[in-house]
Amino acid sequence: MTVPSDSFEFASRVFHLYEMEKVLPKKVFQNLKSVREGQERFDTANADAIAQGIKEWALKQGATHFTHWFQPLRGAIAEKHDSFLEWADGSFCKSIENFRGRDLLKGEPDASSFPTGGLRITHQARGYTTWDPTADPFIWEGGDGLTLCLPALFFSWTGVSLDHKIPLLRSEEKIANAGMRLLKLCQVPATRVFSTLGLEQEYFAIDRELYLARPDLLLSGRTLYGARPPKGQELEDHYFGPLKPRISAFMREFEEKALLLGIPLKTRHNEVAPAQHEVAPIFAPTSKAVDHNLLLMELIGQTALDHDLAVLFHEKPFASINGSGKHSNWSLATETGLNLLDPRLEGEGRCLLFFTLLAAIVHAVHDHAGLLRATIASLGNDHRLGGSEAP
Repeated sequence: MTVPSDSFEFASRVFHLYEMEKVLPKKVFQNLKSVREGQERFDTANADAIAQGIKEWALKQGATHFTHWFQPLRGAIAEKHDSFLEWADGSFCKSIENFRGRDLLKGEPDASSFPTGGLRITHQARGYTTWDPTADPFIWEGGDGLTLCLPALFFSWTGVSLDHKIPLLRSEEKIANAGMRLLKLCQVPATRVFSTLGLEQEYFAIDRELYLARPDLLLSGRTLYGARPPKGQELEDHYFGPLKPRISAFMREFEEKALLLGIPLKTRHNEVAPAQHEVAPIFAPTSKAVDHNLLLMELIGQTALDHDLAVLFHEKPFASINGSGKHSNWSLATETGLNLLDPRLEGEGRCLLFFTLLAAIVHAVHDHAGLLRATIASLGNDHRLGGSEAP
């Protein structure tokens, strides 16, 4: 593989394929690469070699702990930090830094303390996490420490999914299989079909002192009482308006942090409501895009503290002005970079492919409308969409 000529800092805290190729045995690397391309299953016999490569890279980065970084059914990331330390020998006088394949493949949180949807009774509440081999480990800086984060899957002792990521990966597999069948029918050359996602993240950034003075904001993320502001968004002068120096400096700082984590941010601007802003990345494969969005929200909130700001991600923090959305721009693509939902597709079979895909998606949305509505019918979204908002 040839390393791209991007900024040397981009993804410098990510153990991505280019880093893997440097430290992993060729056979191990090829298996991992094929897993990500959907061509092979992950060979667990390679776990020790991968763990050793990850450990050496993480220690050079300055990491002292590792964690399985997973997405339980509660709307926020979960993590438990363990150090690399263990006893060096039976004298119990010296310690060494170690990280084995079993540490990579298995964590054991108490699943009874996470939402389960009533899948099992409490005394059977055993849960496991395992590294997702399609996702890149990364280094997270928190406080004065660095932690190796291993994006992971979370499931019950009976194998039932307890997170948001396993259903996503299963749906990706279904899309890949159906997409390849359609491409063959339309005689469009490709080896892989996957979905892509561009998540536009809106948020409010307000003065932290004012935020701390409002118990409702502190406890619920939104205001529950108060008078209308003397000036709202009536003049439409905030949307795409010039960024104030304080906000610009804040944005620049979290963008630099995102760069280190391989998050390719593309756009920043003022949104419609006063103190409302938006950041948008370059499209990426859906699973990676979701991981990036969760990391980005954490980075934005963390960086806000350094600028005496508080960030609100609630869909409707203030009455009488616009709320914030997370616009999910979804598409399908091939490994060659072909956007299958681009109406400008040219070439034999490609025009037919676009209309066939479009018809299939509209049909699926119609057939599964109730399920789709359920995925977005949160309390916050009901507040937002019920307040004269665009969907």
